[in-house]
Amino acid sequence: MSSTRSQRLFAAVLPPGPAADELAGAVAPLHRLPGAADLRWTARAGWHYTLAFLGNVDEELMPELCTRLARAARRTEPFPLRIRGGGRFDGRALWAGAEGGLGTLRLLAQRASAAARKSGIPMEEHRRHTPHLTLARSRAQADLSPYTAALEGFEGIWWEAGEIGLVRSDLPVDGVPGEQPRYEVVRAWPLGR
Repeated sequence: MSSTRSQRLFAAVLPPGPAADELAGAVAPLHRLPGAADLRWTARAGWHYTLAFLGNVDEELMPELCTRLARAARRTEPFPLRIRGGGRFDGRALWAGAEGGLGTLRLLAQRASAAARKSGIPMEEHRRHTPHLTLARSRAQADLSPYTAALEGFEGIWWEAGEIGLVRSDLPVDGVPGEQPRYEVVRAWPLGR
């Protein structure tokens, strides 16, 4: 009996280096705010705008998934984007927002989810896509309002979102202090024809 290998995957748009540099400059002072040591800060390598979280994907589904994601990318034109402001999900996640072609970003998210579903990957029920780049998480409810207030005026440089990436996520080792998930782009497709 053969065992099927799987990878924990998601589809995403990744900010280019200069945009991430700017955000890093805005996030650095947040680490000095009260309670910052209690948050689990996302490493810069983990900054991305998730389009669709696919979960554990069996190796046998990869060819069909890649074909369908490539098609979704071709059908979507490049669009302007920038990192802007911040927000939170309950008291558990702090994030940086986005501005620009959000309609196109949401359409790309729908297309990525549909590509996964049509490839045989069970996807959770579709919710309205909130473009966000996760900066930190909290194990318990936390007052994240000082952080969102500090990010309120942040407006990053404009850039063109020009590709969709299929990213593998390797979860951190339990019990290792400071261990972060590791991300690797396994495939990428340019947007547009």
